Amino acid sequence: MSLLKAGVIGAGAFGRHHARKYFEDARTELVGVFDLDIERAQMLAETHHVRGYDSIAALLAEVDIVTIATPPSTHGLSALAALEAGKHVLVEKPIATDIHEAAALVDAAKARNLVLACGHQERLVFEAMGLYSAGERPSLIESVREGPWTGRSTDVSVTLDLMVHDLDLALWLLRAEPSGIVADGSSEHGASADHIDARLMFHSAEAHFVSSRIAADRKRTMRIVYPSGEVRIDFLARTFENTTKLALNADFNDTPEGRDPLGANVARFIDAVTGATPRPAVTGEEAAKVLALGLAVDRAARMPSLT
Repeated sequence: MSLLKAGVIGAGAFGRHHARKYFEDARTELVGVFDLDIERAQMLAETHHVRGYDSIAALLAEVDIVTIATPPSTHGLSALAALEAGKHVLVEKPIATDIHEAAALVDAAKARNLVLACGHQERLVFEAMGLYSAGERPSLIESVREGPWTGRSTDVSVTLDLMVHDLDLALWLLRAEPSGIVADGSSEHGASADHIDARLMFHSAEAHFVSSRIAADRKRTMRIVYPSGEVRIDFLARTFENTTKLALNADFNDTPEGRDPLGANVARFIDAVTGATPRPAVTGEEAAKVLALGLAVDRAARMPSLT
């Protein structure tokens, strides 16, 4: 089988990770990188001895698959351009910043029989732990996802920047959508929320999420309450405590998904493109539901999602 020609749109932190994964995967040939900052694109391209492109169209003309790792507010338009050019697309989270943009991406991928995947790779960590095959449903999910101000992804709210991970995990664990949302947010650096506290009510469960990009320290934790006990996760330490009857995998860090969730997500995307698996880890439809929930949280907090 011939190698899939891969490209990356966006040469920032996530773009660098995706470029390296394509460069290292035996099934793909990294062709090049595009970024509005041509010098940054050239620097990343030179790292892998490939070409730095000065236009998206020029890059798309040369590839089969592409990652979109641009600022979040441009995800929708960049991904749509790639899909309309007939390319399989992996777009970093959030999939877009507007539900109509997200729907257009899903429709474009279906119409052209293309793979559309999204970068909610925390889901793969849960899979490695064994939480998705658990025989119980949670009654309560609590998470804190916060860190100091970095200036990254400030074109969108902290909800679409950070909380989307926890929203995706909640939707996947509970297999339901909330019936009510109460949220409060605050901002220090723009119109959209830099700190948000949200409570989501489900039919037989509740979720309480706190996300901040103006906190003093980094913290990534989650507490999941089941009928038989609790699971407490520290995403930074990559550890968990389990008092339930669930047979979870304490050695999840030894799996590809636990050790390198972003790399595993890229690999699953390639698997779906080649037909090795029927779908990517996170589909466009699933990512669109996460986006819709994130936008609803911002509305509940009476704050805009776009800065």
